[in-house]
Amino acid sequence: MEATRSWIRIFVFVAGPLVLVSYLYGLSRIEDKMALWGGIPSSWVPYIVPFMFVAAIGFLIYWWISLFQLDVEQLQSFRWPWSDSDGNGLNRLLLAYSLFLIPSALWLESTLFHMSNEHGWTPILVIGTLFVAAIGNVMMGLLAYSAYQDGIEGAGLMFVGTILLAIQVIFNDLIVWSYKFPW
Repeated sequence: MEATRSWIRIFVFVAGPLVLVSYLYGLSRIEDKMALWGGIPSSWVPYIVPFMFVAAIGFLIYWWISLFQLDVEQLQSFRWPWSDSDGNGLNRLLLAYSLFLIPSALWLESTLFHMSNEHGWTPILVIGTLFVAAIGNVMMGLLAYSAYQDGIEGAGLMFVGTILLAIQVIFNDLIVWSYKFPW
């Protein structure tokens, strides 16, 4: 399948809100919402929550520049920092968005599944979901970094967006939350 900018826009317009809907749906089904914080001390919550909004801003910066400001030719030139451009940048961008958004939409459900079951493999499901989202975040950053190396205007801001996103996705969710959660 050959990715197009229009197809990626549609995907993000559907998958992005699905992340939010999955959170609303999951939160509506749990009585003790603080249980989702796991072992995170309640005194940390006021410091972590603002980074959720910072992450959203970072994602929106990346999304706006990549899908509305750059030309299709620039998107097609997206490459990994260790390779040359081969015209498949839109496929790489779709892959990065997919690896970030799909697991993000599944994280809360996988956590609720873990909390309601005594299976030994459910922590792997939850942490694996967060890990795949983190890989998508890193891939987005690598694409932005190589675009910055190639002199594409706005790529530096895209890279900053992925860093803002990574504070929440990689540090707060994958590392801190996974470590503190009472598995």
